Amino acid sequence: MGFDLVQIIRTGGYLGLFAIVFAESGLFFGFFLPGDSLLLTAGLLASRHDTLDIRVLLLILPVAAILGDNVGYWFGKKAGPALFTRDNSLLFRRKNLLAARTFYERHGGKTIMLARFMPFIRTFAPIVAGAAEMHYQRFIAFNVLGGLIWAVGVTAAGYFLGTRIEKYFLPIVLAVIVVSALPALIHAWKEYRGEAIQFVRTRWQAWRRRSDDADA
Repeated sequence: MGFDLVQIIRTGGYLGLFAIVFAESGLFFGFFLPGDSLLLTAGLLASRHDTLDIRVLLLILPVAAILGDNVGYWFGKKAGPALFTRDNSLLFRRKNLLAARTFYERHGGKTIMLARFMPFIRTFAPIVAGAAEMHYQRFIAFNVLGGLIWAVGVTAAGYFLGTRIEKYFLPIVLAVIVVSALPALIHAWKEYRGEAIQFVRTRWQAWRRRSDDADA
């Protein structure tokens, strides 16, 4: 879905920016909204003194991000138990909730903070944290830290890099995604490497048997 970000920002103003960042940070339907690109564009427009003041942006956008994550957390905390009560529910399994709880106990803080820089993931991370019963004081600490780094950092990048942002945007986003995904990938490998190795071994043995039968 394409967005005319400049037109959206000019039409919605500060209230529109606040609403989009809030929704994308923790409401289910917000996953399709522009996040990083919206902040970068808002910073760019502020650098041109085009309807926006960078001081106002750096004040309201972190607040929107932090509040959005907070709402997502409490939604997950309230709705989570009802979703995960049965092992063979339609969408979830209880063992997945328990695995998520273990993951957030070990990596919860980093997940909440790094997810800010990952489209789609940042919308659902606080919801899963609430459903997995991540300790709220720990969640809110990393929520505030991550919200400040993301909203202030990305908006300020758009402001100070100005028109040069197009040159650096893709490498920066790719680097952030790779670094952000590492904890989850490492956890998944440790959790499922035995099953993955067994699957590959089984497929290899089946292929060898078919090959031997064909030669015979």
